[in-house]
Amino acid sequence: MSLSEPFWRIVFFGTPSFAVPTLERLYQGPDQVMAVVTQPDRGKGRGQKVLYSPVKEAARRNRIPLFQPEKVREEAFQEEIKKISSDLFVVVAFGQLLPKSLLGIPKFGAINVHASLLPSYRGAAPVQWAILNDEKATGVTTIMMDEGMDTGDILLQREVTIGERENAETLHGRLSFAGAELLSETIERMKSGRLHPVKQNHSVATSAPVLRKEDGRIDWKKDARAVDCLVRGLFLWPGACTYWEEKLLKVFGGEGTERESGGIPGTVLWVCPEFIEVKSGKGSFLIREVQLEGKRRMKVKEFLLGHPIPVGTILK
Repeated sequence: MSLSEPFWRIVFFGTPSFAVPTLERLYQGPDQVMAVVTQPDRGKGRGQKVLYSPVKEAARRNRIPLFQPEKVREEAFQEEIKKISSDLFVVVAFGQLLPKSLLGIPKFGAINVHASLLPSYRGAAPVQWAILNDEKATGVTTIMMDEGMDTGDILLQREVTIGERENAETLHGRLSFAGAELLSETIERMKSGRLHPVKQNHSVATSAPVLRKEDGRIDWKKDARAVDCLVRGLFLWPGACTYWEEKLLKVFGGEGTERESGGIPGTVLWVCPEFIEVKSGKGSFLIREVQLEGKRRMKVKEFLLGHPIPVGTILK
C-alpha cells in the first residue's frame, strides 16, 4: 500500500475518555480500525467492582477486536499485532510506553495525539498542569512516536484558549475533540505527502507528571489565584481539598478575590448562603461547592444547613 491509497489499516491504542472521540472519528472515517488496545480491566472502590475503560466500552459498542495486554512488551501480544499487517498505529492517552519493537510494526509508524503544545507539558497530566500553572492557552499536538515520553517529531499543532473560569473537565472535553479533528487532518496530509515533521526543541521542554492525591491539598498560604487554579485544575482528579474539624472537605467550586484582611491563612472570614470566604496568603477565596468525606457533593447553601461553620474557624 502506498501513502496515497484511500484507506489504511489502523491499530488504535487508548484508555480514558479523552481518547474516545479520536477512536469514534477514526471508526466513522475512511480508514479501517483493525483492533483496539487498551489497559486491562481494574477494580474500583471498596468492593473492587471491575469497570471497563471508556475506550473498551467504545470498542465493544462498535464491535472492534480488542486487546488488553498487561504489558505491551509481551512477545505474545506483539506477535498477535504483527498478524494484523497494520499501516499505522494511533496512540491517545494509552498509559504505557510503546517499545521500539512495537513501534516498528506498522508500515508508516505510530502517531500520538497529546493534549498540549509540545514540547510543553510532556507527561500524563497536561490538561491539569496547564490550569494549575495559570496558562492562558494550551492545545493539541500530533507527533511521530519514538521510544521517549512525548519526544517524537511534531506533525501538526492546534492552539486552544483556556477560559478564565474553565476547569479541567470542560477543557479536557474540548481538547479531546480538537485532538480527534487534528488526527484526521494529520492522516489526510500524511497520505498526500503534505506533512513535514519538525524536531522538538528539547531544551525548552516542560513536564506534566502524574498527579497524586496529596497534590490536591490546598495551601491557604498561597494567593487566592493559586488556590483558584488548584480547584479548577484538579476538578476531575484528585480534587482540591482542605480539612475542617479533622474531616476531609473537597472543594469543587469558587473563585478568588483581592479582598485583604488580617489573620491566619485558612481562617473563615465570612459565611453566607452563597459562599464561605476563606483568607489566603493574598486575597481570599470564596468556596461555593463542597463535599465532606462520606457525603455527597453539594452547594454551600445546602452544606451549611447541616454543618454550620462559624466565622473564625480555621481550615487546614
